[in-house]
Amino acid sequence: MLIDPEVAEALAARRPVVALESTIISHGLPRPDNLRIAREIEGAVRAGGAVPATVAIVDGQARIGLDDAALDRVAGDPDVAKASVRDLAAVAARRGVGATTVASTAHLAAAAGIRVFATGGLGGVHRGARDSWDESADLTTLSRTRVLVVCAGVKSILDVAATLERLETLNVGVLGYRTDRFPGFYLRDSGHPLHWTVDSAAAVADVLRAQDTLQTDGYGMVLANPIDTADELDHDLHDRTLASGLAAADAAGVRGKDVTPFLLEHFHRETTGASLAANVALVLSNARLAAQVAAQYAAA
Repeated sequence: MLIDPEVAEALAARRPVVALESTIISHGLPRPDNLRIAREIEGAVRAGGAVPATVAIVDGQARIGLDDAALDRVAGDPDVAKASVRDLAAVAARRGVGATTVASTAHLAAAAGIRVFATGGLGGVHRGARDSWDESADLTTLSRTRVLVVCAGVKSILDVAATLERLETLNVGVLGYRTDRFPGFYLRDSGHPLHWTVDSAAAVADVLRAQDTLQTDGYGMVLANPIDTADELDHDLHDRTLASGLAAADAAGVRGKDVTPFLLEHFHRETTGASLAANVALVLSNARLAAQVAAQYAAA
């Protein structure tokens, strides 16, 4: 594992660091805008008072924090692999380039000693999982990983109720940031209530410190940060696009880890870019909040 010097120095000095995934760069955003947006996300972390640590596999090496050349590779290489935890060893052994998912970013970030991680949306239980057993590795990884994931809930293409049930079973805590409703990625409210809410970054840091004291910090935690009202997708447009996207995925035989990028592209195309604008807005919001939480946690 190669930790960027700036990130290593910050960790050694116990200054705030925020991990960032790279799958959103390679598979979630269109080229060539993805590179510019990736730098904006890192800039949002810096503006919030923390050091960004974008995570990826580059030439077979796990990288915690990317320089410009490595970020260019992840953003521009058409053959970059989408790498969850189970894929990391194979990509590394082949000296390949891999973009890390929520699960693999959380795993590598925790191994490097990073406690706070910002992303767009958490993976979860897929619709129809009763038959397909299709569930994101994000959930089981968080059940044994010492990291707080700041996200806009789970992507609305998933079975939100089943995902919340799994998080409960796996002992992954869920906090709503200034909301008692679980967000739905493009939408502020997925229709499901939350038990715990926090009103400030300092309150989130208090929860993390309580985890440390109670020795429950072996489990991950989700901080659900709803997209701003001005940025959320029109509800009717969202519902129509989701229905048509699910039908198209089923007709094309899209399964497993290919479902999410397929549906994100469908949303981008069918909403003429409105979903992409929402996606970028929520990721930037999550990055800013994660930086504030990391700063408060480091201040103790």
